[in-house]
Amino acid sequence: MTVDLNSSPAESSAASESRGAADARPVRQTSRWWHGTWSLPEVRWAVIATALFAVGGSCQLAGAPAWLWWTLYLACYAAGGWEPGLAGLRALREKTLDVDLLMVAAAIGAASIGQVFDGALLIVIFATSGALEAVATKRTEDSVRGLLDLTPERATRLRLADASVAGADAYGNAVEEQVEAASLEVGDVILVRPGERIGADGQVVAGAGAVDQASITGESIPVDKGPGDEVFAGTSNGTGALRVRVHRPAAETVIARIVAMVEQAGATKARTQLFIEKVEQRYSVAMVAATVALFALPLVWGVALQDSLLRAMTFMIVASPCAVVLATMPPLLAAIATAGRHGVLVKSAVVMEQLGTVTRVAFDKTGTLTEGRPHLTGVRVLPGGDLTEDRLLALAATAEQYSEHPLGTAVVQAARDAGLAFGTLADFTSEPGRGVRARVDGLTVEVSSPAHPTVAGEQSGEQSGDGAMRAVVTELQDAGHTAVVVRVNDVPAGVLALADRMRPGAAEAVAHLTALTGTAPVLLTGDNARAAHRLAGQVGITDVRADLLPADKVAAVHELQGDGAQIGLVGDGVNDAPALATAHTGIAMGRAGSDLALDTADAVVTRDELAGVPAVIALARRARRLVAANLVIAATFIAVLVAWDLLGDLPLPLGVAGHEGSTVIVGLNGLRLLRGAAWQRALRGGAQAR
Repeated sequence: MTVDLNSSPAESSAASESRGAADARPVRQTSRWWHGTWSLPEVRWAVIATALFAVGGSCQLAGAPAWLWWTLYLACYAAGGWEPGLAGLRALREKTLDVDLLMVAAAIGAASIGQVFDGALLIVIFATSGALEAVATKRTEDSVRGLLDLTPERATRLRLADASVAGADAYGNAVEEQVEAASLEVGDVILVRPGERIGADGQVVAGAGAVDQASITGESIPVDKGPGDEVFAGTSNGTGALRVRVHRPAAETVIARIVAMVEQAGATKARTQLFIEKVEQRYSVAMVAATVALFALPLVWGVALQDSLLRAMTFMIVASPCAVVLATMPPLLAAIATAGRHGVLVKSAVVMEQLGTVTRVAFDKTGTLTEGRPHLTGVRVLPGGDLTEDRLLALAATAEQYSEHPLGTAVVQAARDAGLAFGTLADFTSEPGRGVRARVDGLTVEVSSPAHPTVAGEQSGEQSGDGAMRAVVTELQDAGHTAVVVRVNDVPAGVLALADRMRPGAAEAVAHLTALTGTAPVLLTGDNARAAHRLAGQVGITDVRADLLPADKVAAVHELQGDGAQIGLVGDGVNDAPALATAHTGIAMGRAGSDLALDTADAVVTRDELAGVPAVIALARRARRLVAANLVIAATFIAVLVAWDLLGDLPLPLGVAGHEGSTVIVGLNGLRLLRGAAWQRALRGGAQAR
């Protein structure tokens, strides 16, 4: 593994500017999010309707003249109801009864008998729901478009000066030309300098470097690339210049296919509805037909118009699904609010309902079950030397002290954490794809990949300690560690073991999910099989699928769901986004998650605490139970009141009181999930069997 320590003051300055830009990025993102959100008409009308409702309610409570708060409520009707009403009328022309149109009709019916407050509340609920859906849709579309920005707009194409020269030497005098990355054709050769993003999928034909391809494979450590190795568009070249022969056109690169998979899966999931909404569509047709019949048939039998209209209006009020809607939404919205207070953002009521039906959880590895960056896990001193572990680490850290490579940074941080003193550094050299070499306190120290020592190290020939070194390296690599060899005076002195560190609470979260769902989670990762099995053994996962590209993760999710499982996928990177969109429910880790993963996912663990995953699923299951209880209550009230109206003579005020009473009961029952104890119960529930 390449360790590049050649960091100049200019580069350090650039890095500082980059960090400053990163600090300012959340402010700019918040500003862009606000302007983008306010540009949506659904959001503007929902805000206006809510404001009018709040002012109207305040005036009513303050004892203002009735005409004033009635005017404000009716303005709320107009602001929040005209779009769903218009959409409902358009659907009606296509012989489809939209539930939103029925809600608008029910709200108007409520106002016609003096219950204008209840109708306005219903309008606000529906307007807010539509606005949230529009915001989520826009964010996802923007992130999908932004994903294409990972691929640079321009690339450096090489044109051979002498076509008769072959091999790596052919590119020494090649002519460079800047071209649009989208115009690259199969067979073109491009130059990728250190720090640049690769402009196309291709194969390295010359040069060596360490490429950060976490956006594609999820690997936490940059991968050494040399002639014959495949590289992907949108990944970042860290060290060394690479000459890459293009072997896929721009429209067929891995990053372009990720975009296509996210869009396709998102379009499929956009049709998802709350279960109760599916019931309402059928119920609405029956209710409208019954209302019309209850008004028209008595007229045929000679009943007075006013009496027939009053009975039909009473029926419409007591049978309207207002109570059913409020029976469903308060538990789900209360659960959303409670989860949000404890670090889990659930994006909609539909998602909360889906979380309650998850039967198996699939985890990504890097950045999800692990922290996503390497840490020093061990120092092995080879026999025959007189160095201690601390001295070996101090020598290696001194050689690495200016490195921005993840492995070098990990070694330096480990030495600092141990309180070790750094030596004097001189004669520093760095070789991309190989390692670093320097004089430290008069000793020649080399830190390099086991397979590729520096050129000077190779020239020193076989050393007596090489056999023991290879045995230690094999042992560490078989255990899933990355091994880095430290040579002192060209003799192998020790091996440093590095690995990504497991998140705190990962094993407990896996155990809780196994108890909660009755099925052990599965690990889906783009990392290598050895590292994947090592981590899986630590957290208690037995079903491990490694070396997966984004399309492979999507295929794995399809396979699991094809077997009847409702998959909740937990991930964090760009490479997880298609699978997050495909899964029954996608959950993203918030702090380290890519923008695309955060916007594609249905829920976000904002505090990066894995305990939130089983807890939110347990909370969602409780919300579903409360919804079921509320539906029984609402249905009972509706059945009794409808039967009274049809078979007897239900007074309109009593019908309204019964209808509103059921609404209050189910609303209060659902709001029980707002209490802090609800989350604590969910945490305990995540640790217990179903």
